[in-house]
Amino acid sequence: MHDWIALKEKIRGWGAELGFGQVGFAGIDLGAAEAGLLDWLAQGHHGAMDYMAAHGTKRSRPAELVPGTQAVISCRMDYLPEIRRPPGADFQAADDAAISRYALGRDYHKLMRNRLQKLADRIAAEIGAEWEKISHRVFVDSAPVMEIELAQNAGLGWRGKHTLLLSRSGSWFFLGEIFVALPLPADAPQNGHCGDCTACLEACPTDAFIAPYRIDARRCISYLTIEHAGPIPDEFRRAIGNRIYGCDDCLAVCPWNKFADAARANRAFLPRAELVAPALADLLTLDDAGFRQAFAGSPIKRIGRNRMVRNAAIAAGNSGDPTLAGALRPLTADPDPVVAEAAGWALAQLLPA
Repeated sequence: MHDWIALKEKIRGWGAELGFGQVGFAGIDLGAAEAGLLDWLAQGHHGAMDYMAAHGTKRSRPAELVPGTQAVISCRMDYLPEIRRPPGADFQAADDAAISRYALGRDYHKLMRNRLQKLADRIAAEIGAEWEKISHRVFVDSAPVMEIELAQNAGLGWRGKHTLLLSRSGSWFFLGEIFVALPLPADAPQNGHCGDCTACLEACPTDAFIAPYRIDARRCISYLTIEHAGPIPDEFRRAIGNRIYGCDDCLAVCPWNKFADAARANRAFLPRAELVAPALADLLTLDDAGFRQAFAGSPIKRIGRNRMVRNAAIAAGNSGDPTLAGALRPLTADPDPVVAEAAGWALAQLLPA
């Protein structure tokens, strides 16, 4: 018979050794969260992210996703690469591009998945031969998992008004999980500590928050530049500024980030110099091969060349730099009509009739 409380503390220790900033344990009852998810989907606030609805109730019922699951080990890994400009600073008129901080360095999916598997291997060594009969699975944004709800239930933080997880040491971190068929007792959920603060809601350039704790993804710059495949709606183009991949504004303004010492100290996600402020002129001339080479080993690679060049064209149109017209003109005949339209819009902003 195993001492599950003692095993939990060992797991926390192993997690710290592997670079996780925090490890918590959650139960699998997400019934209350399921109702909110279904309502959000019914309102269409997920936009074109059809995968959010594609798996039915598996997202909110861990034991349906991984049969036999009794507990979820939720792990946090901090990141906050220092860059020339602070997040949220004057992104409206620049001839270089802004990339969300989480994507400036190595692909967190691979790093975290590797560390989570090592943690699972240590648990296996502790459990012994019976581990072979215990279902388990590691996740890092790779399946329908309600990671924020699980992390909150595991005591890693609370859901902020911007819908993301917050903690007393800030909001700059990734989350990953191990679903496991072990009766590990759940930790106590953490209460919210946002109080009357609405800084994150007010910082959003596109007013994507329709209420505290409620976001319409179709208005979110991260959604528009990463998930959305078609033309970016006209009403959001100016607000996007020079952001070509994601947006950090609602994260950056959170007062709790003044305590993000662990995130600042973590060296696992140091930025690649060429991604800190890439030149729009270079991005506009990317072909498929050039895009793959430029973003190899980066989470940015998933959006593909066309979406990146579309984003760069919108940013160019917002730059106020007419010298970018030379790179934009060839794109008006791009085989991708979305790219061609964005380039035409950008030219009209830079060289009005």
